[in-house]
Amino acid sequence: MTTTYAALLRGINVGGSRKVPMAELRTLLEQLGLGDVRTHLQSGQAVFSFAHGDEESLAAELTAAIEKQFGFAVGVIVRDHTFLKAVADTCPFPAAELEAKQLHVTYFSTPVDAERYAGIDRSAHLPEEFRLGDRVLYLYAPEGLGRSKLAEQLSKPRLNKGLIATTRNWNTVVKLVEMTEA
Repeated sequence: MTTTYAALLRGINVGGSRKVPMAELRTLLEQLGLGDVRTHLQSGQAVFSFAHGDEESLAAELTAAIEKQFGFAVGVIVRDHTFLKAVADTCPFPAAELEAKQLHVTYFSTPVDAERYAGIDRSAHLPEEFRLGDRVLYLYAPEGLGRSKLAEQLSKPRLNKGLIATTRNWNTVVKLVEMTEA
């Protein structure tokens, strides 16, 4: 049985550095034996099918192959359609009522707990809010991510120590669900 996955690459093609052309990424994934390879945008999403393997081992294999091909390390998170759909379906914010720029999901490589973020004064950032889910953080930022003081706090290295964390806007969250549907 084949499973469809999305690979989320952290921090590529941003600000002119860490360039990973999507055509080259597709070719690399195909050379690894992955099927039905497609990419979305330039910001590091690839969808593929594979008959066996688990998310962690696939992520490790992709990480090693990307570093060998492009010469720099990239954090990679791999998630299957079931997980991606559950993330969209369990959003604690009214996604249908918000603009995509207002709602973001940070995907984590491992589970996180509320204790990690206990030092953030949530009331100081209102109306911005965040909520934790299964290996994700949902962020409501009414003025968008670029103006969000809460997003700035949440991205501090000390809070994300030991994790791969990569953020996508709501349009991309929904698109990845669509792209991974069998």
